[in-house]
Amino acid sequence: MAPSPAPQARVVLVMNAGSSSIKLVLCDRQGQRLWQQQRGWGVTAAPQAETAPDGSAAAADLPDLLHQWLLPLLAEADPAPGLVVHRLVHGGSRFTAPTALDAGVRGALAELVPLAPLHNGPALEVIRWLADQSATASLPQWACFDTAFHATLPEAAHTYAIPAAWRRQGLRRFGFHGLNHQHVAETVAASEPGVRRLISCHLGAGCSLCAVAIPAEGPPRSVDTTMGFTPLEGLVMASRSGSVDPGLLLHLLRGGLSAAELDQALNRRSGLLGLSGLSGDMRELRQAAAAGHGGAQLAIAVFRHRLRQAIGAMAASLGGVDAIALTGGIGEHDQALAAELEGELAWLAPLRWLRVPADEEGLMVRQCLAAGA
Repeated sequence: MAPSPAPQARVVLVMNAGSSSIKLVLCDRQGQRLWQQQRGWGVTAAPQAETAPDGSAAAADLPDLLHQWLLPLLAEADPAPGLVVHRLVHGGSRFTAPTALDAGVRGALAELVPLAPLHNGPALEVIRWLADQSATASLPQWACFDTAFHATLPEAAHTYAIPAAWRRQGLRRFGFHGLNHQHVAETVAASEPGVRRLISCHLGAGCSLCAVAIPAEGPPRSVDTTMGFTPLEGLVMASRSGSVDPGLLLHLLRGGLSAAELDQALNRRSGLLGLSGLSGDMRELRQAAAAGHGGAQLAIAVFRHRLRQAIGAMAASLGGVDAIALTGGIGEHDQALAAELEGELAWLAPLRWLRVPADEEGLMVRQCLAAGA
């Protein structure tokens, strides 16, 4: 009798829901991509931009997108996914590992939405929608968290110098982009065995750095990062301000600006977009700057200045640096920025400059399956 055929390997659908688009990646069990699709609603952000409509507009259109695009796509998928894995930007102090999404977990995640309003809200809406549809209600859903890799931050790195009563409320630095920083760290650890001190530079619509210690034995660990309590702290980003003097914000609030207006301005009208008055897309800014646009030139200069400062800070946290890895839409593709950084940071030599393509999805699949999904 001929042997029975081996069971078909489960395929995993990875979902990354943001403020203006949903990215779907179907992967095999090893995390290798089978196909990828992305759809937006409202104003779809460019790969390096984040000029989305306000949160309420995005949320209003999201159910229509899910019914008209996602539901038929899942019905026609062959092979059908046996698991859905979601990227959640903020896991707070509780969620530091891949987690199955039951009703209790969904409730706990709802409390974290204000900490990452551009991403956690839409992602949670997608999770609930899938759980409520008869066609997908039985499909297991898991989440991986961008904050999880930074759970190893030492106390001195994650603590704000604020009153003890505030710290007891859980107000601390969390860090973000951890999924890609972890992917970069593991990739470098495997391909560059001599690297022990790594700075991972995630540069795209959102930007952050991570100082990574890579021991001779054991997994890489995050020891410092530029983002904090929310993804608003740190570097200049496409439409986010990055770090701003708190006194400036108090000045605006005392002048009559509401908290909601301040939120919108800092998250959606600042960064490269606010500096240039033109765009949050670095590619557009490069072209405009070459044509003499003063705002574009200023945006690029401020972006590079803050980035250079932060790389120096991460090197100090590591006690030196062996390699700097560029990743993300800007990090992987902006040749001019890479050349500028290498020249301006030559004093850090000797070190290796690396490019590592982002692959959060593959990492998420492997993590969830290893956790028993």
